[in-house]
Amino acid sequence: MADQDRTELLRTHTATYRAYLTAVVLHGQSAADTLGQSSTDLYALNILELAGPLTTGALAERTGLTQSATTRLVDRLERSGWARRGPDPADRRRVLVEAVPLTRAQDEAAFGETRRRMAEVFDSFTETELQTLFRYFAQATTALTGYGVPSKT
Repeated sequence: MADQDRTELLRTHTATYRAYLTAVVLHGQSAADTLGQSSTDLYALNILELAGPLTTGALAERTGLTQSATTRLVDRLERSGWARRGPDPADRRRVLVEAVPLTRAQDEAAFGETRRRMAEVFDSFTETELQTLFRYFAQATTALTGYGVPSKT
């Protein structure tokens, strides 16, 4: 593809990309509302679920919040039963924060309908197209957050 064609393709689909990002954010807010949380709380819990237990400092880095704001966030999550603090098995002086998993009913209420609609979207792609999509998701995560897709392993 010529550079001019590529530039025009990207320019043509900028609105599509912006609409997609807006839909993701609005879905997150809707899911948080369903669970009685703020979107920041929901995103922090998602980070903890994906990465596993983190210190408040590491969670602050991942969320972009200050250390004091993250401490307040963790206090709020712990009070409402969404997270718990515990000792770091590798260093008893440190405290780790971990997410309390959603119940099936909570998960279904917040994500079930969208998960089914997204499964239909993914079903419309070939395996090769899906590999491209997931490569994009991984690279976009790094571009948007400064760190890669977290792994519990």
